[in-house]
Amino acid sequence: MIVRPRNATSIFTLLFALKGSIIPVIWPRVLYTMLLSLAVVATDLRGLVIHFSIDPAMLTLLGLTLAIFLGFRNSVAYQRWWEGRTLWGDLIIASRNLARQTQAFMPSLDPDPRKQLVHDVIGFSHALRHHLRDSAPDSDLQRWLAPGVYAAAMASPNRPNAVLGAIGETYAQAARATGLDGMLSAAIDRELCQLSHVMGACERIKTTPIPFAYILLLHRTVLVYCFMLPFCLIDPLGWLTPIAVGILAYTFFGLDAIGEQIEGPFDTLPNDLPLDALCRTIEINLLSLLGETDLPQPLEPVEYVLS
Repeated sequence: MIVRPRNATSIFTLLFALKGSIIPVIWPRVLYTMLLSLAVVATDLRGLVIHFSIDPAMLTLLGLTLAIFLGFRNSVAYQRWWEGRTLWGDLIIASRNLARQTQAFMPSLDPDPRKQLVHDVIGFSHALRHHLRDSAPDSDLQRWLAPGVYAAAMASPNRPNAVLGAIGETYAQAARATGLDGMLSAAIDRELCQLSHVMGACERIKTTPIPFAYILLLHRTVLVYCFMLPFCLIDPLGWLTPIAVGILAYTFFGLDAIGEQIEGPFDTLPNDLPLDALCRTIEINLLSLLGETDLPQPLEPVEYVLS
């Protein structure tokens, strides 16, 4: 996720900042469109081909339709991004609640097993992060999970689900060992169910992309529109046509690319969710509830990118 200082809104930054901009992604398409426009203008104004232009009214109608189409698609993509962020906020809340309940409801439980329960909850957040990003979880899971839970997780096709199942069994055993009241056990189980809900909802977002036919139609329409631009603008603008085409192509290609990036909020692109930082937040919060003072530092943006 791009994180810039609140005062970083100067004209220079707004005009020339590349980190967090969509320009590095779309510049080849914009450049190709501008070169095409230049070729159209050169051949037309120098009389190398028969003069050919398209009524700008068609461009206006198509552009209006395309703008509405892009706006709707980007709204859907942002909704997926925001839902992902909301779910990880719920994960942070449920993790805090579990750590607090572990400390408050089971005072008779030995400190080491109680500490390991909280560490397993931290391990679940890392397991879910790696599961959503299809990355290798070995080091993070081995660091936080109990050996038996780690072995079960690594042998499972769905590691966060295996971790959550093991956590549930461990809490049930601890509740029986400490004689925990049934209502308090139910409160712990509600937080475990919340973790399961977050995991399932994140998997739904990850495994259910926006329908391909919808995306294909949008990509094709944007390309056709941008390739029509020079034929519609050559009469009123002449040699200024490539500049106008570049500005319009930047807008439409950029909106298309932004929607494509944020529709998968759990990836590692600059505009995706900072799952590493969110996991570190869970670590800090839960370790502090255990009374530890040697806490890890929050992750900071690297070149304005918070991973």
